[in-house]
Amino acid sequence: MPPQGQQSESWVLNETDLNKDADTPIVPPSAEKRKLQIVWRNVILFALLHIGGVYGAYLFFTQAMWSTRLFAVVLYLCSGLGITAGAHRLWAHKSYKARLPLRMLLTLFNTIAFQDSVIDWARDHRMHHKYSETDADPHNATRGFFFSHVGWLLVRKHPEIKAKGHTIDMSDLKSDPVLRFQKRHYLLLMPLACFILPTYIPTLWGETLWNAYFVCAIFRYVYVLNVTWLVNSAAHKWGDKPYDKNINPVETKPVSLVVLGEGFHNYHHTFPWDYKTAELGHYQLNFSKLFIDFMATIGWAYDLKTVSTDVIEKRVKRTGDGSHKEWGQEIKEKISQE
Repeated sequence: MPPQGQQSESWVLNETDLNKDADTPIVPPSAEKRKLQIVWRNVILFALLHIGGVYGAYLFFTQAMWSTRLFAVVLYLCSGLGITAGAHRLWAHKSYKARLPLRMLLTLFNTIAFQDSVIDWARDHRMHHKYSETDADPHNATRGFFFSHVGWLLVRKHPEIKAKGHTIDMSDLKSDPVLRFQKRHYLLLMPLACFILPTYIPTLWGETLWNAYFVCAIFRYVYVLNVTWLVNSAAHKWGDKPYDKNINPVETKPVSLVVLGEGFHNYHHTFPWDYKTAELGHYQLNFSKLFIDFMATIGWAYDLKTVSTDVIEKRVKRTGDGSHKEWGQEIKEKISQE
């Protein structure tokens, strides 16, 4: 075990490790043309949910108590971390390790987020990386912004998703008793953590039940859903590709700002095992890294995987689009000479 607050050198990957990671994305083909089967129940539910979310946003800015607004922001950060630091970086990619207290905390945060159990979320995300931008990708971005943002939840899954689902090994997560407990009792834990308690707690300081429900439960939930979906949509469409120009994911700072550091997506799909999901170690646009680093200082997180500068430089010069601040100019000059 590494000393508290320090990353294990055994997890600093070198050039020879690049071909060993099963999550390395493949070059995406175009989506197969097919007639989508709309699930009208989901359409109606999401429509009502978003109407409630807009109304909750109105109450947030006009009527809710300041303590209620602050509580909603805290819930946003906690539920966001349950997805970014938990389901994504810890469990889907195993980019660091966590001791029991942190695993329990992140499982709680993830339950507040209500984006399915960790095991199911991580399975879909591993599918997304292994079969990125193909019909086996649950939110295949080659089908357009709307589909990759929310449309994939409003239609029947492509047969390829079910056909290749068995290729995803989930035994590591299914062996975790914390995650098994969450999945087994999810239908009880999720309503309590995501809706009931966030509605009840603000009433303890005098907030109305109405405002508490629409601000801290509905608006906060809808907001977290949509900023999370931006990683699947906007971060696969608009931005630079300094690390790999051959894939769809891009670098987009606005998405990183609202999704706690998940918008450096070209880097993440190039080096999916890096716990930072970004090359830079700055905290301004990567709150999830700040959280993980703090947990490392108290010994709850350890073996933080990262990528050496040498490996990053070689990859940038080999497959980047020339937009990298440090090594991009060299690529542009090389292209101009050809």
